[in-house]
Amino acid sequence: MNIRTTQLSQSILLASLILSASAFAHAATDQDVLGGTINGKLTFASDYVFRGESETMDGEVPVVQGTLGWGNELGWYAGMFASNVKFADPNLEIVTAPYIGKAGKFGDSTISYDVMVFSYLYPGASYSNYTELWIKVGKQFGHANVQLEVTPTIDDWFGVEGWQGINYAVHPSYAFDNGVNFSASIGYQGLEGEGAEGWGHWNLGLSKAYAGINFDVRYHGSTMDSDHKVYGTQTKIFDDRVVVGISKSF
Repeated sequence: MNIRTTQLSQSILLASLILSASAFAHAATDQDVLGGTINGKLTFASDYVFRGESETMDGEVPVVQGTLGWGNELGWYAGMFASNVKFADPNLEIVTAPYIGKAGKFGDSTISYDVMVFSYLYPGASYSNYTELWIKVGKQFGHANVQLEVTPTIDDWFGVEGWQGINYAVHPSYAFDNGVNFSASIGYQGLEGEGAEGWGHWNLGLSKAYAGINFDVRYHGSTMDSDHKVYGTQTKIFDDRVVVGISKSF
């Protein structure tokens, strides 16, 4: 069995597991579970781009992603995200990500906050595991919203000893009256440590829900070039690209 066939089989298995979890989430919707409710999301996309980087070796394989979560009226939430991935390291085939956080607003204002601990776990490649602390503050301006993000790593970035990262980003969005949503992100992934170097990244796209399914078309770009200390030999995975995705929330 070759690598591509193995990855396809794993993607199918992951899709089956996510569909099962989504079915559970759908069945549990609106039911009280430990003082909160269960929610889920299933996504199919042409690529998985994270801060400008294709997580599938330049879009060599499509992705299946799922989230199963729990939340309560106080703003506490927790859950698990999963997706197939493809890197130069053949052991990196799936990422699972447990998370826990608290979201809400400052008093009666239109200023929101969201603080979350998010761990990237790679079955079969635990040496790449790492955890980030996501901190977001946002404000609503009518149909528009702006979020500011600061996301430092809690331990070694991507498992590289001595490397620490911190992502800074601005996320503007606008909801049109016809149901079309525009959203974008402009950020910089800082990276410190021996031989480390950060990069800028950005994306913009349009999304719209139809018949209970959300459609998203997004353009991704970055400042990566062939002189980069970390990715100089594989900057192709940072090429500008368009990603098409469909998702269903439960």
